Amino acid sequence: MSSDITPFLRHLKQCNTALIPGKRAPFSLAGTAAGWITPELFDRLEKEGLGNRTAGFNLPDPSKLEALGEALAQEGFYRSHHELFDVRTDVDKPAIARIDRGALPLFGLVATGVHMNGLVRKADGLYLWTGRRAANKRLDPSKLDHLVAGGVPAGHTAREALIKEAAEEASIPHNLVALAQETGHLVYAMERPEGLRRDILVCYDLYLPESFEPEAADGEVESFALLPLAKVFQIVRDTDEFKFNVNLVLIDLFLRHGLIDAHTPAGQQLRAGLNHGLSAASPGHHPVSA
Repeated sequence: MSSDITPFLRHLKQCNTALIPGKRAPFSLAGTAAGWITPELFDRLEKEGLGNRTAGFNLPDPSKLEALGEALAQEGFYRSHHELFDVRTDVDKPAIARIDRGALPLFGLVATGVHMNGLVRKADGLYLWTGRRAANKRLDPSKLDHLVAGGVPAGHTAREALIKEAAEEASIPHNLVALAQETGHLVYAMERPEGLRRDILVCYDLYLPESFEPEAADGEVESFALLPLAKVFQIVRDTDEFKFNVNLVLIDLFLRHGLIDAHTPAGQQLRAGLNHGLSAASPGHHPVSA
């Protein structure tokens, strides 16, 4: 059990670097605050008549956000993922619009993803399946990753997205991934080269049989490895080998399994940071002091 949370808190801080408004301008959908516009879009949205950099921007009809996102991709503001995401104004709000996932950071809009810990119980302890991201991934190539992780496409629930990603990324059959247990939601707000990421991560645990062998089906994973959880703990504590947000889900796992004492003030600090974020831009808007 770890008593020094400093190596783990640094991962939370690295994922909560967003300062608002900073150089951004507020963005609303039908008058409800939804995100923050990157300065690169100021001139374009002012010409669209959607507001200005001083007072902020508002799209009166949220249904037009998808078309605006498509136009921005065609004009070279970002590379389209050709995958629509639902847009919410906050964690518990229903979706009111859709936009290509690549445009979300330009508007500082909330996105939802799923992460699953693929766990195996052995005689000598608990193990975790890890994946190595393909070298051609546009985001964090060759980093270590979860067995299953991905965004929640428009119109999908988190569990539906999990089932889809499990089949595509690791060839996990439906009847097996259906046993995954949701363990909670984590949030963060982070400055990235692609813009402002404000993410909700829906986390799951799945205990797999020792005989299970994952197989990559979509080319997004280079290889898989089954590691002792103690080794994973060491990697998270001492390195940045895992994709940035995977560290948060693993710290949550360590807290739940007692590798970090969740009952100490330090453990409670980590828990609060995971659940509510360290940035005022985190989904939920309940910042916790670092």
